[in-house]
Amino acid sequence: MKKLKIFILTIALAAGFSTACTDSKTTQDMNGNNTLETLKTRRSVRYYQDRLPEKELLDKILEAGTYAPTGKNNQAPIIVAITNKETRDKLSKLNAQVMGSENDPFYGAPVVLVVLADRNFASTYIYDGALVMGNLMNAAHAVGLGSCWIHRAKEVFDSPEGKELLKEWGIEGDYEGIGNCIVGYIDGAAPEAKPRKENYIYWVE
Repeated sequence: MKKLKIFILTIALAAGFSTACTDSKTTQDMNGNNTLETLKTRRSVRYYQDRLPEKELLDKILEAGTYAPTGKNNQAPIIVAITNKETRDKLSKLNAQVMGSENDPFYGAPVVLVVLADRNFASTYIYDGALVMGNLMNAAHAVGLGSCWIHRAKEVFDSPEGKELLKEWGIEGDYEGIGNCIVGYIDGAAPEAKPRKENYIYWVE
């Protein structure tokens, strides 16, 4: 009986310690959570150094993209990581043509992470791809790189030239371009965040 009481007391103390640790960690997270700070300080960057980020950093960013939430966990999106300069420049030219421009819409960034999503998941594929884009940009900031969402992926990959690129890359299926996440080392300082607008949040209590 004495041993049973000691055993129960031990379990109770362990449970209390675990709860205390959890409460302490929760308080710590709320007061200084690196993730929350990353979300608040990430900015869209439009000036980049002419050097390729290390593959280890790109791998971390890409992994974060694959963990974005998706409808029913269907994982409709895919990511094409482009570091080849010739391919990057070709994609830049196609993107510029959509705008009727000759400027580089990728702002000199050496890496383009193209997010596409399978149209067969009709109810959520666009949202799923957008969440992947968000993860990629926040992860880039977390590892010390700049990023920006560049549009017109849909127009590019719906074009004959874009479809030919997908074929060259071995991508089969009915994929829609969601966005281009450009990535690279920032040339200079990242822009400061603008003040948040009034009435951004409405409470219903």
